[in-house]
This record gives sequence, C-alpha cells and structure tokens, in this order.
Amino acid sequence: MILAIETSCDDTCAAVVTAGGEIRSNAIASQGLVHDRYGGVVPEIASRHHLELVDAVTADALESAGVGLDAIATVAVTRGPGLIGALLVGLSSAKALAAARRLPLVPVDHLHGHVVASTLGDDPIAPPYLCLVASGGHTFVARVDDPGTYAVLGSTLDDAAGEAFDKGARVLGLGYPGGPLIDRLARAGDPSAFDFPRSLPGSGGAPGLDFSFSGLKTALLYRVRDLGGSETERRRADLAAAYQEAIVAALVARLGQAIGRERVSRVALGGGVAANSRLRAAAAELCRDLGVRLWVPPLELCTDNAAMIAAAARFSPAIDYPHYLGLDAAARLDVAA
Repeated sequence: MILAIETSCDDTCAAVVTAGGEIRSNAIASQGLVHDRYGGVVPEIASRHHLELVDAVTADALESAGVGLDAIATVAVTRGPGLIGALLVGLSSAKALAAARRLPLVPVDHLHGHVVASTLGDDPIAPPYLCLVASGGHTFVARVDDPGTYAVLGSTLDDAAGEAFDKGARVLGLGYPGGPLIDRLARAGDPSAFDFPRSLPGSGGAPGLDFSFSGLKTALLYRVRDLGGSETERRRADLAAAYQEAIVAALVARLGQAIGRERVSRVALGGGVAANSRLRAAAAELCRDLGVRLWVPPLELCTDNAAMIAAAARFSPAIDYPHYLGLDAAARLDVAA
C-alpha cells in the first residue's frame, strides 16, 4: 500500500491507497476558515498549520485505512508546484516516515495527481484520454497516452480559472474561497443577464487551446463600478451567474476543440474547479453531444487531496533510501511533463 502526503497549499492531506487504485482512506484538514479573514491564503500561516496538523492527519489516514505503518510499502509526497514553505513540511514528514523504515519515496508533481485522479476507484479511466485541469493556480488541457506522464495541449496565459473565481468573488463581496460561493449564489441568478467576454486566444494558423481569464475579471470590475453599490447588491446573483457562465463557456469550448483535434473517446476533469456544478453539467452535455465518455472525480478528489498523489505515485518512479534524503521541494515545476 501507498501512504501519500499532500501539503502544497492550505489543505493538510494524507491517504492510503492500494497499488490497484483502491482508496482505503483520504484524510483532509482544511484551513479555509483560517484564511477567510485575509481574503486568500497566507503562505506563512499555511506552513505553520501544516506543521501542527501533518502528524495527526497522517495518523488519521492510517487509522481510517485500518493499517499501521508496517503495512506501508511506499511513501509518496507532493514535491511541487505550490507554496514552498507548505511543500517543505509535507516533504520533510514523508522523508522521515520513509527513512525510518528504509522505504522507497515517490516525489509527485501535484498537477500529475489531478490528471490521474480518475484512475482511482471501481471504474478507472484508461489511456488514451484528455484531461481538463482547472484549479486555483493552473488551468490546462492535457493528453494522456501513458498514466506515468502527460502532454499539455494548451494552458492559461494569465489567471487560472480558480483564481478568476476567487477574484470575482472578491469583487462581488462574497469572501474566500470564491468558487463554491459563486457556484451557490449563481443558482439563483440569470446567466444571460450580463454579457461577459469569453477570451479564446489563438496560436498561429491552427486553433489554439490556451485560456485567458484576466480580461473577464476586469470586465466584472467595470460592470460593478458602473452599476453602483445598491444595484450591484440587488443583482449580485445575476452577476455571479453570468460571470460563472463565461468561465465555464471558455473551459468547455477549449475542451470541445481538444476532443475534435485529438480524436479521443475518453475525457476527464480534474482540479478544484471541477467541483463546480455548472462546469460538471456543461462538460457532461458536451461529451454527450460528441459521443465521448466523461469521468468526473467525486468532489473530495477534485480539491487538493492525497489520494490523487498516491494515484500518480502508482505510475511514477520511486527513489530508494537513502538517495531521497537530499531531495528538495520546488515551488514551480515544468507543467508540460
């Protein structure tokens, strides 16, 4: 079995997953309420809370799985990308656990975890497939021909989709994290009430698969300024619905182009934005119309979690003891694996 640890941002996570992809446990301790007062994640505070929580969360994952450390054959951990201080907490803990028992260690690309999250469970996706990953820090479409790697076909040129949700929520006075708040409010609004831009940047002569969301955020800012305080308050649900619709439309449009270009019959979603109800519905409708099958991870596998890190570790090379003792975390990794 694989014991995985994930601390790339503000969630302290540990999981136990079998080599066959069965999730035995997936423990997550969220710091959302801690960072809400600041309107976003404060890296130093996140790191300190990881230090306080990582041992307890790891113990919880082992207890929930019904196993002890003696049953663990491999330790996996997120190496990057993410907040460097937060990553170092998880990496140090994983190295200590592995070294104490001379176990191999698998350093994992956090984004690779999102790409292969749908390979877990009773109905795993199999290559070749496309994966749309949309999270707070990254947005890209990848092709997977081997679950040990992935090829990025297009990525965001500026803001990620999750970042656009968070910034939009701040403009609307909704708080943090913005994605779930906009999703909830948008259900009471009219997505056609406002016409926000859908930026689909091109690349050369062929249709590009890149994304851009910075102009959308600016459009919302100007619209709120023009409406004024009282009118913005009255139409907040419509603004949220129209803003969400613009983000989802851009994501689904690129996914549809990628399906047409790559000619695959299997598609997956990944990342925190994959928990958005409108994106899940729109992607399902697109795939139904195009005759391809869609895998959408359960909500707990969309946001940051350690089970997806274990999933990636199943297809990644391990480092034997003691060669990983000098391994360092990396705030940035090459997205195009």
